[in-house]
Amino acid sequence: MTVTVNGPLPSGSYDVALVGAGVVGCAIARELARRPHLRVALVEAQDDVGQGTSKANTAILHTGFDAVPGSLEARLVREGARQLAVYARESGIAVEPVGALLVAWDEEQLAALPHLAEKAVRNEYRATRLIEPPELYEREPHLGPGALGALHVPGESVICPWTTTLAYATQAVRHGVDLHLNSPVGGISSREGEHLLSTARGTLRTRCLVNAVGLHADILDRRLGHHDFTVTPRRGQLIVFDKLARDLLHHILLPVPTARGKGVLVTPTVYGNLLLGPTAEDLDDKRATGSTAEGLALLRELGARILPALLDEEVTAVYAGLRAATEQDDYRITAHPEQTYVTVGGIRSTGLTASLAIASHVTALLADMGLDLGPARDLAPVRMPNLGETHPRPHRNARLVAADPEYGTLVCHCERVSRGEIRDAFTSTVPPRNLDGLRRRTRARAGRCQGFYCGAAVRELFEGAGA
Repeated sequence: MTVTVNGPLPSGSYDVALVGAGVVGCAIARELARRPHLRVALVEAQDDVGQGTSKANTAILHTGFDAVPGSLEARLVREGARQLAVYARESGIAVEPVGALLVAWDEEQLAALPHLAEKAVRNEYRATRLIEPPELYEREPHLGPGALGALHVPGESVICPWTTTLAYATQAVRHGVDLHLNSPVGGISSREGEHLLSTARGTLRTRCLVNAVGLHADILDRRLGHHDFTVTPRRGQLIVFDKLARDLLHHILLPVPTARGKGVLVTPTVYGNLLLGPTAEDLDDKRATGSTAEGLALLRELGARILPALLDEEVTAVYAGLRAATEQDDYRITAHPEQTYVTVGGIRSTGLTASLAIASHVTALLADMGLDLGPARDLAPVRMPNLGETHPRPHRNARLVAADPEYGTLVCHCERVSRGEIRDAFTSTVPPRNLDGLRRRTRARAGRCQGFYCGAAVRELFEGAGA
């Protein structure tokens, strides 16, 4: 198992190098790990996996009912949703099948609902159902007044995005993929049939190259001589409400979608909170992940109509993520056989759902370009810590605590995280490199006090582990 964070990169050549360790890059790495004779590198600019869009989204496991029929995204979301649901059960990733309601607030939106139901059928999803206001308010009694009806989509779920990315990376590394962190790619050149990637830690050589760098996919693409698309960072600001608000909502509440996205929604999370958002702001700065007073005010205004009682609840946190929007309403996955290079661009909010199907699709493109995949093998399963609120936390397992009292000693009381869980994170295959990484692995410091009570104790454990 190889995870490197500093020092020179290996001098040998790889068969495939994947640039970008978000959920899609990690899924592709996992899929390539099934081919034992390939030497594969996963190269990430930051100090952890899942540090970009993958860590800051609405964490919905989509059915793909409203994708553009016939598009690559529609097919991969449809296939990926089935695959990820199975993978989550096998790997301990928290999922809640809460279902969704697309709520119509005016006659125009109400008229659009039957068309959305037809669109779902074209996307091979046939479980939608139109419901009238009486049933809608019976299902969601705290919904704001004036809703005219809804489209019920029972297959929509919420999932833990942090654990999904980490599970893929863990499985990939355990099966021979080299994960190189702190390795931002600068220049790219070619020599004797290989790509030479100039990074902050030296040069990495590879025969095949996969570009999965999300917001920066167009920049890397241009370094290879392609000008097929431009990524416009689309900021989505979100408000996280306290767990005491959770009983206000039973489904994901979706707006009738527009050309700019799925709009502002209210959704449960697997961690027991409610989310309100996201906004959809097209920006020039691919680092602009800060929240704004204007954006949060807009969310509160819209939230007051959707779920009025929500605004009386405490806010736990706010955050913003950037989606990789392009000129085309589809994924931009393109093979360039003459360069043994694959672009994986334009992967928007559905990329989490589609990740495993994207991985299979990209692997097939590599094979079509002449990469000898060799025989496939089954991967040994991983079992990740389940961070879901509905799953019993380790401190409640009397047998586990009796065998190891560290699981009975709480450090983060808001999220009920024990010393044993924090210790396990530090000794895991892909350990955290900072406190935010620890939070994504354990939920420590993610609760209502945001680390005010436990921050010093968590930092002491982090520093004591030499992280």
